[in-house]
Amino acid sequence: MPYFHKLCPTIFTFLTLIILYSPVYGQLGVGAPVPEGAQMLFDGSKEMLHEKWTYWEGPRFAASLPVKWEIVPDPVDGGTCMSANDPAAAGGKYGAADIVTKEKFRDFHLHVEFLITSPGGNSGVYLQNRYEIQILDGDSTTHGLAAIINEAATPYHLYHGLGKWNAYDVTFKAARFDDQGQLTEKALVTLYFNGVKAHTNHSITQVWGGPNSGIDGGNDKGKGITDVPGGIKLQAEGHDVRYRNIWIESLDLDGKDTDF
Repeated sequence: MPYFHKLCPTIFTFLTLIILYSPVYGQLGVGAPVPEGAQMLFDGSKEMLHEKWTYWEGPRFAASLPVKWEIVPDPVDGGTCMSANDPAAAGGKYGAADIVTKEKFRDFHLHVEFLITSPGGNSGVYLQNRYEIQILDGDSTTHGLAAIINEAATPYHLYHGLGKWNAYDVTFKAARFDDQGQLTEKALVTLYFNGVKAHTNHSITQVWGGPNSGIDGGNDKGKGITDVPGGIKLQAEGHDVRYRNIWIESLDLDGKDTDF
């Protein structure tokens, strides 16, 4: 009986945490519903694609509006999704036909679901149109699937595989700067891959891939991060990678980290 009395506060604290945090992060992974207060970015429809997204007009931009990403059948659950196989990016020309949200963001929780149709399928999710969370079938290196590209290794064992839906849930804190525009805090990321925590409060050093990759990619070889918000970008590399159920919740993480 004394042991039970000692254990009760621990159980109570655990249950309290579940009650407090379940409404915000109650469901992660494939099929996670849009929480109250979040914004739907892509619901499978052509209307929302054109309403919320546009091409990123970077140095290698080679497409033309309207966005040519096709609305195609969901091969698993019915309904529709979109394919990253824009003809302007044929041959792997990233930056030629990437799409980005019209709205720009600083701190946020992002949910993205993707399906890779063929071996070696390649795309990417860019936070603030800067920092890439890789999508690449078959690559289990620091450049591979669910990696914070070139900075944190892939949790490849969490991948559901070809022809199946996968999900990223990302909490992101933008880099912080002082009044003179000097970097004081690097950007931070916590990532769940298919509902399992893969990266915890990981700092991001730079933008990788050069000027064709996104904002600040050509600024001091990607190390010259600026205090400018950016959209969520999806990469076209000439592969049929499909997307659905994309939503975002803006946050204020001043004085906080990204662990959840």
